[in-house]
Amino acid sequence: MTWKTARRSFYYDGAPAPEDPMLLPGKVALLIIDVQNVYLDRPDPTKLIGDDLARYHAWTPFHERMHGTVIPSIEKLLAAFRGRGLDVLYARIAALRHDGRDRSLSQKKPGWNNLLLPKDGLASQIVPAIAPEGDEIVVTKTTDSALTGTNLRLVLANLAITHVVCCGIFTDQCVASTVRSLADESFDVIVAEDACAAGTMDLHDRELEIMNMIYCSVMSTDEAIGYLPT
Repeated sequence: MTWKTARRSFYYDGAPAPEDPMLLPGKVALLIIDVQNVYLDRPDPTKLIGDDLARYHAWTPFHERMHGTVIPSIEKLLAAFRGRGLDVLYARIAALRHDGRDRSLSQKKPGWNNLLLPKDGLASQIVPAIAPEGDEIVVTKTTDSALTGTNLRLVLANLAITHVVCCGIFTDQCVASTVRSLADESFDVIVAEDACAAGTMDLHDRELEIMNMIYCSVMSTDEAIGYLPT
């Protein structure tokens, strides 16, 4: 089974296989979404008890995937794009005001998503292993979609980009929201599935199946790199 037949939802059962993407020099960009220090920071488990300790252990598979699979896959994508002189862009969640009053409602609602990340704080920065280099573009958002709350749409248009390879976190939240926005704007989107993660693998796999074929082509990092222009 290849990416052309895998992760088929109910809607695409029996549909013809998609065509190979045509990725041309100067027309394809890599977009890394929300791989920020705050999401990889972990408390000392010896200082946790009760529900806090249970949550720590519940999140352990996510952190193992991030360090063992996702970040190495993003590093591989970065090497491929940079080595070919292709555009690399980043999106990150960060408030422009210290009190976070500029955040969208989705970033203010009580619960897990309610994080205050001032733009100059360490927590809001891209993790060092995959940090931007040179003049690589970073857009700052207070929304889930990287297009809705930034000038990314204009930037991609000005760069003459038609295809976007997306990766990052969280698959079922900001990655999915961004992919849908890109598709609605008629960008051709590839999601590198092993360069993404959700809170659980079930959420990750479910969202990829939902998005596949209608909003994007879901494939591995190696498969995506195989289509890059040389």
